[in-house]
Amino acid sequence: MDKPIGTWLLLWPCYWSTALAASSSAASPSLCWWPDPTLMALFGLGALTMRGAGCTINDMWDRDVDAAVTRTQGRPLAAQQITMTQAWAFLAAQLSVGLAVLVSLPHTWYCFQWGVASLPLVIVYPTTKRYFPYPQLILGLTFNWGAWMGWAATFGSMEYSIVAPLYLSGVSWTLLYDTLYAHQDKDDDAKLELHSTALTFGSNEVVQKHILHGLGLFTATQWMIVGYQADLASLYYVGVAAAYGHLVWQIQTAQLDNPQNLAERFRSNSTVGAIIFTSLVAGNYFV
Repeated sequence: MDKPIGTWLLLWPCYWSTALAASSSAASPSLCWWPDPTLMALFGLGALTMRGAGCTINDMWDRDVDAAVTRTQGRPLAAQQITMTQAWAFLAAQLSVGLAVLVSLPHTWYCFQWGVASLPLVIVYPTTKRYFPYPQLILGLTFNWGAWMGWAATFGSMEYSIVAPLYLSGVSWTLLYDTLYAHQDKDDDAKLELHSTALTFGSNEVVQKHILHGLGLFTATQWMIVGYQADLASLYYVGVAAAYGHLVWQIQTAQLDNPQNLAERFRSNSTVGAIIFTSLVAGNYFV
């Protein structure tokens, strides 16, 4: 709750998908540009709950590692302020709320199948830094699952030609912002022989930023494919250009050895999510 950026980053793909689906789903043509407020409320509660559950799982799996990393030493399990039994009980409560949200969605059985399909990623992600050079990729696959859920809850079916590029845009976006974020822990990660893309992409800052620019360009390209496939108005592409410009700013101004600078850029990604959401709504309204 004291660091809402994680919840927002989980929530924006849900909102993107819900906004994208709005133009084809509203009963009244006059409302076809605005996403379903009930769905948005349910996704808001779901994102808050499942972000918390993900943090709990991460802290449980990584309690020994967290105790050895400067930034995470104060986490309750790492600091031995709570027991594993208490953590399991708290996780059960969080997952119960998440399940209640999931079964409250329209097209319940279809959404339930999509929701359950994300659980292996949620469970596995915290362990990937131990053996996989690109744990941020798994985070991207996990964090952007809401891109599927918004469309599924609206239609009870899936239009892969539209939703797949939306999902891919979120995955590459996450790879970009979480690589910057991971530079805060790179020294501790290297000592503990843990993986992150901040290390995998190499120690040369110029090369790192070229890779990040490539991820930013891929993200923007996927956003444009979404607009083309969904036949959105030209104003949508203005928003995409603004969001892409924000990503370029993050990369260009990132100081890879300055944790405060990196944390500020990480938090600024909520603005990117808001720009794309607003652009999707505008792209529907002015079509």
